[in-house]
Amino acid sequence: MRTTRALAATGAAVAVTVLGVAAPAAVARDGMGARPSNIVALPSVIARGGQLTVTVDGCPNGGTMTSDAFRSAPLTPIPGTNGAARGTATVDRNARPGSHSITVNCSGRTLTNPAAFTVIGGVRGGLGGSTSTGATPADIAIGGGLVAAAVIGGGVFWMRRRAERRI
Repeated sequence: MRTTRALAATGAAVAVTVLGVAAPAAVARDGMGARPSNIVALPSVIARGGQLTVTVDGCPNGGTMTSDAFRSAPLTPIPGTNGAARGTATVDRNARPGSHSITVNCSGRTLTNPAAFTVIGGVRGGLGGSTSTGATPADIAIGGGLVAAAVIGGGVFWMRRRAERRI
């Protein structure tokens, strides 16, 4: 008799557990379980023209993401996660430097991260790096002085080594 009661209690516990696990999954499939949260943009600091990867929790059916720094881009569900979605976007070449927000729309529900990522300004590449006029007279004088000191120091060292061998 005790075994029957134990089996009945175990069966009831299993049924409650199965129903408790299956019910949220059924709600998530019809879009009612979409509650976007935790918008993460990587990298968090990016140059103009770079690719940004955005991950959102609570977006099981995917959706869209928008920002003033890039065009609207799709979010696709990530298999094997609990309703997370991911998408990539390319930051516009003319995006203003500074902090930018991302707004996510998942099954009619929206969420905004006001400071999701930061765009940095471009850098000048090539010869000279950040200068546009080239070397100044002071730069040339300093460089010339360092080269002269190296030549004189090398000559003195060589002469001393040569004198030590004769002794």
